[in-house]
Order: sequence, then C-alpha cells, then structure tokens
Amino acid sequence: MPARDPLTFLFRDDGSVPNNPALPALIYKGAINAGADDPARLIEDLFARNGWGQGQWRNGIYTFVHYHSMIHEALGIARGTARVQLGGPGGKTFDFEPGDVAVLPAGTGHQRLSGSRDLLVIGAYPPEGTYNLCRADNPADRERALATIPKVPVPRSDPVLGEDGPLPKLWRG
Repeated sequence: MPARDPLTFLFRDDGSVPNNPALPALIYKGAINAGADDPARLIEDLFARNGWGQGQWRNGIYTFVHYHSMIHEALGIARGTARVQLGGPGGKTFDFEPGDVAVLPAGTGHQRLSGSRDLLVIGAYPPEGTYNLCRADNPADRERALATIPKVPVPRSDPVLGEDGPLPKLWRG
C-alpha cells in the first residue's frame, strides 16, 4: 500500500503553460504492486473503484508539452520507466517506475522526455470535467485555459486512496 501522504508539487504559470495556481500535483511512489501478473488491470481497477474510471486509456505520454484545461488526469505506470517533466519547461523532472501514479490537476503541463520501449501508462479522469488537449506552443489554448481551469470541480475521491484519501482535502484546502 502506498504512503497515505503523496508527494505534492505546485507549479506556477510560466507564460506558456498556465499550470494550476491552487491545486498541487500529487505523486504516489509505488501505489500498486508492479510485480503483479497484470499491473495495468490493477491500475484500471484501482482508478475505477475510486471513481476515476472515465475515459480510461492505455498508451504512453506525449513527447510535447501539453495540459488539460477542463479536467484533471491520473497517470499510472503499469510497465517500463519514463522521465517526465511536470509544470512545463521550467517545471520539475520526475523518474517514474512501474507502480507509480501521478495525479495532475487541470492546467498542469506534462511531457515525456524519455521512456523505455516497454512503457505502458494507464490514464483516467474523474467524472467531473470534459477532456480537452491544450498545447504549450498555442497561445490561444492558454488564454482559454485561464478561464476554464478555476471552474474544474474538485473530485470527490482520490484515484489511489478513495474518498478518504488526501486529494479531496489537499485540493479543497
């Protein structure tokens, strides 16, 4: 079981990526048993059980800086490794391993800088919000995002630890 307290990181608007001025990104190291027979299914089941089953996908992480301005996102590493930059070009770089989960509030820039050939990421969203893809290299995306990010509702549940997990408390202040 992961630590009850995730690592938290708040990223500032850098002029191209708005990030989220109020909600920190959460990083759970070793959130699931990566040695299980089917870690991807474990992550999908965990996310779904905790109310983050909407729009689940299996893939990787884009290599360009992007963010979602109308929905929050959970990323679970099922297989492989990835070096990911959060917060845009001036943000922070993380090395993710199987079993790690990142929870990104709307507006948080992210991009894969490198990754192993076998990288498999499970992505999911809470039921509150609408999926969209914004690029750091598109100023019009940023302008629209500044208006939509504050309106994205805080989920009722943490994708890793459920309704009693830290996300609702951390994100509601």
